[in-house]
Amino acid sequence: MTFKEFLATYDVPGAVVLLEGKRAVRDQDADKLVAIGNMLASRSQHIIFRSGNAGGSDELFAQGVSSVDAKRMEVVTPYSGHRKGANKSYKTYSLDSLNLVAEPEVVRYSRANKKTDHLIDKFVSGDRDRFAMKAAYIIRDTIKVVGATGISRAAFGIFYDDLADPRSGGTGHTMNVCRLNKVPLADQRGWFAWLTEEAN
Repeated sequence: MTFKEFLATYDVPGAVVLLEGKRAVRDQDADKLVAIGNMLASRSQHIIFRSGNAGGSDELFAQGVSSVDAKRMEVVTPYSGHRKGANKSYKTYSLDSLNLVAEPEVVRYSRANKKTDHLIDKFVSGDRDRFAMKAAYIIRDTIKVVGATGISRAAFGIFYDDLADPRSGGTGHTMNVCRLNKVPLADQRGWFAWLTEEAN
């Protein structure tokens, strides 16, 4: 998909596009994440951009979007005040404000992560010990894709992945939830070309 095709398909009212990925970003790639965030925000009119407010990819993508239009940046956080000083979003959704018992789809897709599936029910039932809190990050990653009460579903995902160990960790979980929900996505093997396309 070219960048022009992406805009023609997804730059519509109500569309939410995920911008996220690994915390570890190669030095030579960091500027590209800021550049794509900037380009996406400046070339589109309607898209709302969403991340998980993590360091690395999320922060760099958000920096690019916010430099153009911070009102189109939103984040889903695992708890209130998560990385508050680095949060560049206009709107923040925290798991603390959601009744997860009333979100069976979120719980079901969160359990798809086998490393934390035994912790999901503990967290949903109100347990907040240091082990259960690991589930908060997976639930956050799920909500970014499938939405929840008051949070719309994502239409597309743009990711910065570790190509040496692809689709692993929380980023891998988010990508898997996209796949299970038929939400199209692109990693840097696709969107790096968008930067070149726009430069020519």
